[in-house]
Formats: sequence, structure tokens, C-alpha cells
Amino acid sequence: MPAPLAKHSFEGIELLGTTLAGEESFVVAPLFNLAFDLGRAPREVVNVDHVFLTHGHMDHAAGVAYYFGQRKFLDNEPGHVYLPEPLVSSVRRLLRVWAEIDHEPPANLHAALPGEDVVLRRDLIVRPFRVHHPSRRSDGVVVEGLGYAAIEVRRKLKHEFRDLSGEQIVALKRKGIEVTRRLELPLLAYCGDTAPGEFLGQDCVRNAKILLMECTFVEPDHLERARAGYHMHVQYLGELLPRLNNEKILLTHLSRRTTLAQARTLLRREIGGEAGERVTFFMEGAPRGRRAARRVEERPTQASG
Repeated sequence: MPAPLAKHSFEGIELLGTTLAGEESFVVAPLFNLAFDLGRAPREVVNVDHVFLTHGHMDHAAGVAYYFGQRKFLDNEPGHVYLPEPLVSSVRRLLRVWAEIDHEPPANLHAALPGEDVVLRRDLIVRPFRVHHPSRRSDGVVVEGLGYAAIEVRRKLKHEFRDLSGEQIVALKRKGIEVTRRLELPLLAYCGDTAPGEFLGQDCVRNAKILLMECTFVEPDHLERARAGYHMHVQYLGELLPRLNNEKILLTHLSRRTTLAQARTLLRREIGGEAGERVTFFMEGAPRGRRAARRVEERPTQASG
């Protein structure tokens, strides 16, 4: 039975997706025409042109061939997938193997490098940043996971020119003088799977309007599991939250080892009044009907971390 689709809306930014540890993780931001991770590539992901993969684990990346194949089937442009550089050649091989079964769909694969901005529009960039979730390929190469921040870019008149007339500003431009400065407004940061790390101190992460931060484990006796798998535990939040300026924090990748009801209780125990106001679990945005609640809250499984 498919996991429910969660939806959130905060100050004009709509997010939809599913993020359950070991099952499927993807988050779509339709306003920005992008997705973070793609899970099994459901239609919500297929409909966006830009997908940013954090790492290659199945629950985050299994649908990459289907994403490109479906876009071709729907007569859309191939779309673009950005992913850690060591994975690019492996995904290309995957698409070639798929061609032996069916056909190789046209695909745009791009190496995402920490700190090198991806320009989506004149006023929108996505900045990759390194997180703390290493994974090892079959050949022994360690691949560092990535997070991504969607940043609005504006141009603002420099302070020293604010009292000039329009004609004077035009005259300065004709002389080749730069009259504006670049202003970056971090809107959305997605950390993917990760343990705590220095990336949380980056401006585009800690000051993003919305932060999607992993919190796979919440049970007290799962703390060692979190450390071993380079994941977040709810007990980390008490120390981390005072450093974060985000208006909204959505916790992703919760394991179904714990129900949502139990997770909410443990979250409130750790952070008190911030729970439910500033901080909530992403999957709390899923439908709350009887059947949906039963799927989300009453069927804990042994999903991998």
C-alpha cells in the first residue's frame, strides 16, 4: 500500500511529498519547479523539471530511470537530475542497462558540487552543500551526501546611491559603475539524510525560511542506531534549535519503528513549546482520515534507517 502524500504550505511556499525512512523520500516544491530526491518517481516528481538527489540510497533514488522514461512518454523535455559527482557515471550505466530491457530515455545528469550554484532562473539558484552522511559504493569509493538550498536572488540599490535621481543612476550605469548589490534570501533548505554537522551553520541553511531536517529516530534506545547510520535523533534538537533561525522546521525521514503519535510526544518532551509551532514532522501533513491514520500510525515496520 503506498504511503500517504503529505502537504504543507507556509508563506506562499507549498511543499508536498512522502518521506519515510527505508521506504520512500521525495519533497516537491511546485513554485520553484524542483524536487529534492525522487523516491520511486511518482507523478508529483515527474511533473517538475529539476530534481536534486542527496545520495543514492534506494528510498531516495530508485525512480531515476522511471523519471526520465515517464517524461519521454508524456512528451516532456527530458528534465534535469543533479546528484553527487561520484554517482553520475553509475546512474548513466543504470540507464544504459535499462536500454537493454526497454529503451534508454533521454536524460540530463549533472554533477552537483558543494558551493557551486545551480541557476534555475534569474531570481532563483540552488546551492549544494555537503552533509554528514557518507555511503560506500561497491568499489569502495565513499560518497558524501549533499543537501540543497533554494535561494531567491535580488538586486538592491547600494546605500551610497539611495538619494540619487533616476537620471543620475542611469548616468552611473553608462559609466560602467555597479549601482546595485546582490541580495540572497534563503527560502528552502533540504538536508537529506545526515548526522549533525558544520553545514547547519551555513547561512543558506540556518537562515532559510523553511528547513527540512532529517529526524529518523526518536526512541531513547535508538540513539546508537542514529550515530551508527549518520542520522539525526530527536535528542539532538535541544542543542541544535537555538542556533537555527528558520521560521519553520519540518522533520523528515521518520522511521516507522515509531508511530507519529509517539514521535509527537517525544518531540514535545525534547523541545517543549516549539513543537507544533516552529517544529513538526513532515508526515503530519498527510491526510488524517481513519484509513490514512491507520497506514501512518498503526503499522510500525522494520524499515531500515
